[in-house]
Amino acid sequence: MSTPAFAAKLTLIDHYKFEIDFGEFGRIITDEHEPVGHGEGPGPSQLLAAAVANCLAASLMFAIRKFKGDPGRVTATVEGDLERVDGRLRVTSMNVELNLGQAAEVLERLDRALEQFENFCVVTQSVRQGIDVAVTVRDSTGKILKSPE
Repeated sequence: MSTPAFAAKLTLIDHYKFEIDFGEFGRIITDEHEPVGHGEGPGPSQLLAAAVANCLAASLMFAIRKFKGDPGRVTATVEGDLERVDGRLRVTSMNVELNLGQAAEVLERLDRALEQFENFCVVTQSVRQGIDVAVTVRDSTGKILKSPE
């Protein structure tokens, strides 16, 4: 058996509240939202959404830096939808907005970076096999550089 690429250990604390141990990276508390849990931490859907947005933001920074650009302070916002599919709640879509800390004009070859960055994102490309993920990118002036197709 090969060594896994990543790992986390979950331990039930109470009801639906878990401690997730990321080893050297620390621990967090998660909990299902009411009425199932008590909402004492982020839920699994929020963790999934955060992973998608984080991966996209890192991939965008990688793509810009690959062309020697400085993306500045990148921020991301993600929202998701839950719908009933075959009677069960499922995450059906996410909308991610990435905001660069620089104006588009100062970033050389930004068009190339915008064309490729989503393909670098392991999490988003994996999740997209079952969940719609729409991505919008804006520069520091608010100009839309990329929007869902």
